[in-house]
Amino acid sequence: MLSAGHACVDVYQGAVAALVPFLVAERAYTYAAASGIVLAASLLSSVAQPLFGAVTDRWALPWLLPVSTLLGGLGIALSGLTDSYPLTLALAAVSGIGIAAYHPESARVARIAAGGSHTAMGWFSLGGNLGFAAAPLLVAAVVAAGGLRLTPLLALPALAGSVLYLPVLRALGTSARPAGGGASRVGRDDVASFARLSLAVAFRSVVFVGLSTFIALYVPARTGGGTAAGTAALSVLYLGGAVGTVLGGGLADRWDRVTVVRASYLVSVAAVAGIVFVPGPVVYLFAALTSVGLYVPFSLQVTLAQDYLPGRVGTAGGVTLGLTVSAGGLAGPLIGAVADATTLQTALAILIAMPALSWLLFRTLREPAGPRPRRREEDDDVPVR
Repeated sequence: MLSAGHACVDVYQGAVAALVPFLVAERAYTYAAASGIVLAASLLSSVAQPLFGAVTDRWALPWLLPVSTLLGGLGIALSGLTDSYPLTLALAAVSGIGIAAYHPESARVARIAAGGSHTAMGWFSLGGNLGFAAAPLLVAAVVAAGGLRLTPLLALPALAGSVLYLPVLRALGTSARPAGGGASRVGRDDVASFARLSLAVAFRSVVFVGLSTFIALYVPARTGGGTAAGTAALSVLYLGGAVGTVLGGGLADRWDRVTVVRASYLVSVAAVAGIVFVPGPVVYLFAALTSVGLYVPFSLQVTLAQDYLPGRVGTAGGVTLGLTVSAGGLAGPLIGAVADATTLQTALAILIAMPALSWLLFRTLREPAGPRPRRREEDDDVPVR
């Protein structure tokens, strides 16, 4: 239920960008105005997440899960009903606040429900990845049929997600949860390691956002195909992320997380280089390897951050899921500027260094002490309290 609810929320992370073509077509927004709406949602969400994380470190707020899900959907659902640009901007910001409020608390609750299992956390993260990838299809199906006036239908995932969380709240037994967000203090906070981890996540975000933005433009030139070739490459990039998220949890249950993340970043270096320099259809293979390599660390970095800051797991989740991700969005225009000044291949070649830098940072990290995963037989006897 947590994974499905995560999908229902992250639909709205992808929905804002998916609405841009319709806003431009129906309201004659300039590209700058349309990108301002995307920025209002994404940047506000990324910056606000650590603040919500700090709040959940002091108080357990699992009721935020259904409430923030509804808030995230409400902003998008109402955005098509007004011609006012400032109001549309404000509604996008409301959705961003809902998403920001959701992620730190959901990461904490998911860690409790997972009982320390990295595989379980991988499935939780997979839900968000699938929701994000489904957003363009959902928006196109709704808005293309009847225009922006049908955006209230986009509230349906939020309604479904909020209902899914009601039995989750009952299972948690929230009334017995202590102050401090229920954090399990397994040691002292390792701020230095957390800072290095956060920087590695930021570098990862730069390469993924850069490829997501430009791979659909780059691949047709490398393969001799048309627009469909670029769209197919973008789809491979997203689908590989779903595979990598689940794979990362399974690998970390066999080996330690730091070792798995190091190896995945090394794979990513070679894979990104393949996208940039190898011509022909094999670029799709490199796109898949890149996505898997970048998403194997996804959920593992969240739990590592929580274990580096065992007394502030909400803050840890907020930074790794929110603030560091905004680094990729901020770097996007810089990559575009380099491409305008030189070539797109030159701009994308810079991205090869990003997973290499993440690997170097992980070379300085050690596996922290974390919660012991529950054995299967314990799951039948011990309720999640």
